[in-house]
Amino acid sequence: MERTPFTGVGLGLRRPHMEAAALDPELGVPFWETCPENLIGEGGRHHRWAMAVLDRDPVLTHGLAMSLGGFDPWDAEYLRDLGRFLIRAGTPWHSEHLCFTAVDGSHLHDLLPLPFTREAARHAVRRARDLQARLPVPLALENITYYAPLGPGEMDEAAFITEVLEGADVGWLLDINNVYVNALNFGFDPRAWLASMPLHRVVQMHIAGHRKIGSLTVDTHGAPVIAPVAELLRWTLQRIGRRVPVLLERDSHIPELAELLAEREALQAVYDEALGPVHA
Repeated sequence: MERTPFTGVGLGLRRPHMEAAALDPELGVPFWETCPENLIGEGGRHHRWAMAVLDRDPVLTHGLAMSLGGFDPWDAEYLRDLGRFLIRAGTPWHSEHLCFTAVDGSHLHDLLPLPFTREAARHAVRRARDLQARLPVPLALENITYYAPLGPGEMDEAAFITEVLEGADVGWLLDINNVYVNALNFGFDPRAWLASMPLHRVVQMHIAGHRKIGSLTVDTHGAPVIAPVAELLRWTLQRIGRRVPVLLERDSHIPELAELLAEREALQAVYDEALGPVHA
């Protein structure tokens, strides 16, 4: 992965604040992240606002429905349109989830885990390499939350993710909240887990909120980032030692823009404390 100027804490380009983002270039957001599935082929005012931001500001792209770990063939028409979109966006990479989201042409509208087996890892590596060959920019894969293992595994999650990232030779979109949530649900130390991982492959990070539902902690993207997750972000940035971009995800219960910007600024302070301000 090439070094990029993307740095600091950005926001997702979501509909409630899309008009404000398009009309006000002085919001102080260093970059935006958008899901191509939500924009390719669309029209209307939200599409025009999004494209205005995309044509003006730094933008990263993040896919939701590619089903990298599945067996369905790629949609050739969508891949063609995606490639054009990535070039227009000027994104330095495109990220997808290390999971499956479709079976036999039916989209499941969820990010479902792969079994932690050597065959599943080899399959994900083959799919990632094939997808990379079809994209005009480098590929990065994101670690997901999961709430029950998908059958007996031959390795743990950390070893599985490492094998896929190294075998496919792709970047890592490290979701800090996903690590924290999995740590709570499966009883491991998130710092020890991260210390065992190939942090040199991290090109971007996500951070978000979660909530407790019964005995499970669930990744909701619908609450503020709690202090332990922000502290884990700080610790991880210090270990990485590079100014990788961090995306604050908020996909439900989206607050007023002023509140969201204040949360972004608080996380930016954590970022700067970990790595030093840009002007230092």
